[in-house]
Amino acid sequence: MLLKNEENLTEGQRDRLEEILALNATLNTMYVLKDQLKLLYYYSDRRKVQHALEDWCAMAETVNHPSLRQFVKRLRFFEYGILNHADYPIGTSRLEGVNNKIKLIKRKAYGFHDSEYFVLKVKQAFTGDNSTNFFG
Repeated sequence: MLLKNEENLTEGQRDRLEEILALNATLNTMYVLKDQLKLLYYYSDRRKVQHALEDWCAMAETVNHPSLRQFVKRLRFFEYGILNHADYPIGTSRLEGVNNKIKLIKRKAYGFHDSEYFVLKVKQAFTGDNSTNFFG
């Protein structure tokens, strides 16, 4: 329940989540911070993202929790990539799809030892598919 988006919670889950968050102030604060952090990926202005990230880290550092401090440190390490996402909002979904398709071909070809044939089957899988045609 803590990891779900609020709009994906059922009524029963929403009620139970409210009970849990009411029992633990630190958990409640972290839950709010989680939702605020997600907003960074919707900005397209690099300066807005940087300002929002700095604000978020400052808020997170007020919570005296070692895991959250470690997370802030890790987030700052990846700040450059987070800021680049504002300029180039590229996801990995296409790449993940291509990888899954290749893995499926590999599973179907289990036992065959001809790597040239495997390459041909991979190329064949992406023939005419302009959105994922990486082979020519």
